Amino acid sequence: MASGRNHDRATALWSLPWGLVVALVLGWQAGLIAAASFLIGGLWLSPDLDTRSLALRRWGALQWLWWPYRTLLPHRSFWSHGPVIGTLLRLLVLLGWAGLVMALLPGRSIAELPQALLQGIRRHPAPALALLLSLEASVWLHLLLDGDPWPSEWRGQHRR
Repeated sequence: MASGRNHDRATALWSLPWGLVVALVLGWQAGLIAAASFLIGGLWLSPDLDTRSLALRRWGALQWLWWPYRTLLPHRSFWSHGPVIGTLLRLLVLLGWAGLVMALLPGRSIAELPQALLQGIRRHPAPALALLLSLEASVWLHLLLDGDPWPSEWRGQHRR
């Protein structure tokens, strides 16, 4: 299993090549979004947010946002380190906090958030695809560096 610093170095190393590949397929704007999303996914939205990690410390004063996530999920579980599901869960946590903030703003409704997100995806499909694929790609890099991309539940083993 790689250390947090090794995860960070690999994320930084692979973000530009990943962005270039996406740029060749989806255009330069999507490539820039892909490189940035890969970095954000690896450095701030890491599967290791379920522990006291470098990724968690990067949130600074906002670390508390991840307290429910850390409390409810065992480390390297299907829910935190599972392909696709882990990324979706971390995005849902962020969207939940964003929805709460929106609900507290005068004249805003939490129901506007999903509608606005879907509208943005429909209007800008290539950048949205680049963002989502890049967040997931950074997670796959993390899982591969850990030496086993499959959560322990999928192997019938339970790690501590």
